Amino acid sequence: MDYIQATVLAIIEGITEFLPISSTGHMIIASSFFGIAHDDFTKLFTVVIQLGAILSVVVLYFKRFFQTLDFYFKLLVAFIPAVVFGLLFSKKIDALLENPITVAVSLVLGGVILLKVDDWFAPKEALQETTSISYATALKIGLFQCLAMIPGVSRSGASIGGGMSQKLSRTTAAEFSFFLAVPTMLGATAKKCYDYYKDGYVLTHDQINFLILGNIIAFIVALLAIKSFIGYLTKNGFKMFGYYRIVAGLAILLIHFMVMKLTTI
Repeated sequence: MDYIQATVLAIIEGITEFLPISSTGHMIIASSFFGIAHDDFTKLFTVVIQLGAILSVVVLYFKRFFQTLDFYFKLLVAFIPAVVFGLLFSKKIDALLENPITVAVSLVLGGVILLKVDDWFAPKEALQETTSISYATALKIGLFQCLAMIPGVSRSGASIGGGMSQKLSRTTAAEFSFFLAVPTMLGATAKKCYDYYKDGYVLTHDQINFLILGNIIAFIVALLAIKSFIGYLTKNGFKMFGYYRIVAGLAILLIHFMVMKLTTI
């Protein structure tokens, strides 16, 4: 990895983290294009810089984080499934982080779902406040979020869709997804760093700089992206993102098989 690659991946992360199009999936495709997808540090980088994007939520919603202890317990309940599944399947998840085909298929299938999600989950009286979410609803949203451990699924898309399935409005589901992202990505970053060192790797000076640069860029870009996403989602729903996912996924599959065919000639 070089500084240009780190910058491009961080910009992609900042733009896509809060859109239901899979930030991890896009970074896998970009890192595959750069020829660094199989590198262990790249896998660490793509996870750790998500923390920078997520911390933009803390800044933008700073006052909203001062809520009752009950709300934080609900976030903890929603976070628990990610801990359990992450610990059980970390190695399998890590292997998927270098597979563009998994990303492409997930993009297409997720896109089809996004085309229908507004019709499936459009309650006449939707819950409008995150503080009114029940413990059972929080747990179900947490389970939906675990689907994003498959690259290309989208953490925000899975958790927002999960929230809407529990009669939350689009905006409320999105905001709870943002709040839930903070402990989720803190935990994922800590786990990934621990595994990296446990496997005997030591960060070089340049790699530390890449992580610092990546987090700063992802943080700044995400600040600009969140408000735009919430405004668009409230007015227009998910269909545009669904079409984008389908086109992007099919394009990736087409390019992959064309490259495979050329290499066998």
